[in-house]
Amino acid sequence: MDSRFRIPGTNIHFGFDALIGLVPGVGDLISFLISGFIISSAAKQGASGYVQARMVFNVAIDTLFGSVPIVGDIFDVFFKSNQRNMQLLTEHFEEGKHQGSRSKFTTPLLMVLLVLFAGFIWLCYKVITWIF
Repeated sequence: MDSRFRIPGTNIHFGFDALIGLVPGVGDLISFLISGFIISSAAKQGASGYVQARMVFNVAIDTLFGSVPIVGDIFDVFFKSNQRNMQLLTEHFEEGKHQGSRSKFTTPLLMVLLVLFAGFIWLCYKVITWIF
C-alpha cells in the first residue's frame, strides 16, 4: 500500500495509498477501510493491545492529514502508515509477545475514528461550499 512505485530518478517510493488518496474524500475513506482491515487482521492474529493502539494511531494520523487536499497527498507519500504498522507487527511477533486477540478494543476504536473521519469530510464539504 505504501511503497510499490518509485518516482524515477529519486529514492522516493509511494504506493496505492497515495494513488487512492488522490480521489477527494472517497479515496481517503477507502484507504482508511483497507488499513482498518489490516488492524483487524492483526487483532485476530493476537497482536497486543499496545501494538493495536499504535497501529490505530498511525492510521488516524494518515487519515486526518491525508484528507487535506494536495498537502495530504504529499503527506501520504512520506508518512507510510501501513509500512509503519507492518514494522510494528514484525517487531511484536519476533519478540514473542503474543498476548491473544484484542479485537474488543480495536473494533470500537476504528468505528469512532470512522465517525470522526466522516465528520471531517462533512466539515470540509461545508467549508468549501461556503467559500464558493
